[in-house]
Amino acid sequence: MRRQRRVKIVATLGPASADQAAIARLFQAGADVFRINMSHTAPDRMREMVRMIRAVEEDLGRPVGILADLQGPKLRIGTFAEPAVMLDRGATFVLDADPTPGDAGRVHVPHPEVLEALEPGHCLLLDDGKLRLTVLEAMPGRAVTRVEVGGRLTARKGLSLPDTTIAFPALTEKDHRDLEAALHAGVDWIAMSFIQRAADLAAARKITRGRAGLLAKIEKPQAIKDLHDILDAADALMVARGDLGVEMPLEKVPGLQKQITREARRAGKPVVVATQMLESMISSPVPTRAEVSDVATAIFEGADAVMLSAESAAGQYPVEAVATMNRIAEEVERDPTFATVIEGLRAPPERTGADAIAAAARQIAETLDLSAVVSWTSSGATAFRVARERPTVPVVSISPSLATGRRLALVWGVHAVVDADARDPDDMVERACRTAFAHGFARAGERIIIVAGVPLGMPGATNMVRITYVGPKAAE
Repeated sequence: MRRQRRVKIVATLGPASADQAAIARLFQAGADVFRINMSHTAPDRMREMVRMIRAVEEDLGRPVGILADLQGPKLRIGTFAEPAVMLDRGATFVLDADPTPGDAGRVHVPHPEVLEALEPGHCLLLDDGKLRLTVLEAMPGRAVTRVEVGGRLTARKGLSLPDTTIAFPALTEKDHRDLEAALHAGVDWIAMSFIQRAADLAAARKITRGRAGLLAKIEKPQAIKDLHDILDAADALMVARGDLGVEMPLEKVPGLQKQITREARRAGKPVVVATQMLESMISSPVPTRAEVSDVATAIFEGADAVMLSAESAAGQYPVEAVATMNRIAEEVERDPTFATVIEGLRAPPERTGADAIAAAARQIAETLDLSAVVSWTSSGATAFRVARERPTVPVVSISPSLATGRRLALVWGVHAVVDADARDPDDMVERACRTAFAHGFARAGERIIIVAGVPLGMPGATNMVRITYVGPKAAE
């Protein structure tokens, strides 16, 4: 199945898409990668979801990506003696290490590292930012705050700390268990939540050992400050606008989305834009005009993928949400201004052989109006570099590795094909032509450009381009 768009669609699985038939319908509607939210999914259920996705993949004969999204260090307050308390603006409210139920004057914070890190002047947000506190005094095991924005507060609500860097491990005990289970099940991407610095990725990197790509979710102000180093340490980024919009002023999020997207594009690493993209379709068969514009903006920016969360996981119209996003993407990419915008945002190639080859292949393909760029790749690196160029012609990637094909399901414009490695340069050219013809990217008599590394099968050795005609034998 060939998609008629370059941007990829990530669909979250959940109660509304919990069986194999539903997963197949989501894929047919346009989903390229399926996200499993480990915050709400037990390891056994995750393994069952992976099994169903792989069954759909086998039935359809196309590599399908799976993203396991780890919960991360979720911070919450403790309990109250009453069902709820009211915090009045200007009142004093204490956060402490006392585990007894709280009241309108204090509450337990079951995270000692939080109380150790707070300093006077720091801002604290409760219940997704609905309530805001400012630290007046900070001492071991206790912080006195002033209520800046009050309201009703119930037990175990989320706690956000936009000004505070906390010395806790990026992987909780639950994350460790979920990560090991996800890798054993064979997922393709691991998303890490609430990271603050590049070093937060190190523990997961040691565990994954190349078995899955590592995606860093950018959702904290601290991560914005360390974005360059995080980008170096990660394999992909996600603009997680939900928590980012809680911990930072909402009006800053659109600009940050553009900044993160452009930095990821410059580095040639996939970037996913997520959260509330078609939120109204949780309960409505059609989105709002503003949501359509929001999705279109991310696509115009050249994001590798756009993601659905509750829309496909728990909404009433999961298939319609994916199909709607698919239609929006196709229409945006047909727009006359799309190629101009993408061209204007293209970063110069990095000073590497692979980037020079990829940039040359894109320029040659567009100058000669070739039908496709076909990349032979073992690790996927060649396809990543070609996709970084955002060529106007289709990108076909041939790899002997099914794991590579699945990982490339997240990458802009790449149509991944899993096939045995070429025996020699002549076999490489012949099979590239056959593949381009068989998958509808080129007809007999048209030309394609092939990008590969010689000697064949050696990762990271992209050093060759070749223009060739698709001959009549390709149709045999």
